[in-house]
Amino acid sequence: MAAGKVVEVSSRAELEALYAGHAGLTAVLLWAPWHPPSAHLTKVLEHIAADHKSVRFGKVNTDVCSTIAESLGANQVPFVAFLDPKGHKLDTLAGADPPKLVEKVKLLAARPFDAAACAGSCSTPGVATVGQDLDSKLKSIITFSPVMLFMKGSKVEPFCKFSKQAVALLNSLDADYSTFDILQDSEVREGLKEYSQWKTYPQLYVSGELVGGIDIMKEMQADGSLKEALAAIPSEEAAAPESVEDKLKRLINQQPVMLFMKGNPAGPKCGFSRKMVELLQTEKIAFDTFDILSDNDVREGLKKYANWQTYPQLWGSGQLIGGLDIVQDLIKDGSLVDELGVAVK
Repeated sequence: MAAGKVVEVSSRAELEALYAGHAGLTAVLLWAPWHPPSAHLTKVLEHIAADHKSVRFGKVNTDVCSTIAESLGANQVPFVAFLDPKGHKLDTLAGADPPKLVEKVKLLAARPFDAAACAGSCSTPGVATVGQDLDSKLKSIITFSPVMLFMKGSKVEPFCKFSKQAVALLNSLDADYSTFDILQDSEVREGLKEYSQWKTYPQLYVSGELVGGIDIMKEMQADGSLKEALAAIPSEEAAAPESVEDKLKRLINQQPVMLFMKGNPAGPKCGFSRKMVELLQTEKIAFDTFDILSDNDVREGLKKYANWQTYPQLWGSGQLIGGLDIVQDLIKDGSLVDELGVAVK
């Protein structure tokens, strides 16, 4: 991987390939195109990367790959995770703060890593572990996700027209898939040709089995067999239904500021909810809402989870702020924004 560059990451396999293969620090920025401060931070990161060639840098568009955000514990954008050579989180930085980002990169880049502890992940790019030969490495990547596309570039930025066509085809089928950029690892790029007996890219694998290249994908799309093959893969949701507690945690962290209310901002269904919406809008605080009247499990479950019996409830950065009275008090003393842990518009 090129030093001084920011790598586009669009799957967990590509994330593992990023932090493996060297004995230093990896910084991963989670951003979203609809959030201008985080989009600006991608440009800042390019300048930082040029000055710190011993550090690996990656960026993840959370609209493309939300699972990485979940795995790194990000509940807002921008969010930067600093990883060691085995993918362990060393530190994080939430919010758009370029000076703080530079400071953390400098501090953590100077940190010594235990060579023995990262010997396996530092010796070979990709997702291989200690002692794996090339075939084992390829198998581990192929089976990393039920649907794996080996391509040039990423979902966000394909580097050839055939990879672009493959991404567009899978997206048109609403496929849940991971990708691996073969341009980032010459060993995988050449080795997979022999392993699969398929000399060109992209290559699509489903459930560990080679489907083929773009021509085969197009033929299977035309006769409906590709959609059938993808539909036959059991989803994680089907295998493990989401518990009420997990659902509450997901909703609470859906956006930096979450308001659980009766109705929605366009049509509040109680006076307290209407007043809360007006206060947040007046304070120019961006927020998302959940209508507790639409889901009784959430309505009753959140009372117990938060140990707060009334609505509306305002949450900031995953923490309960309180109801209408508390929010009014926080606005009066000027501390609401600090309590929420976010910036105003």
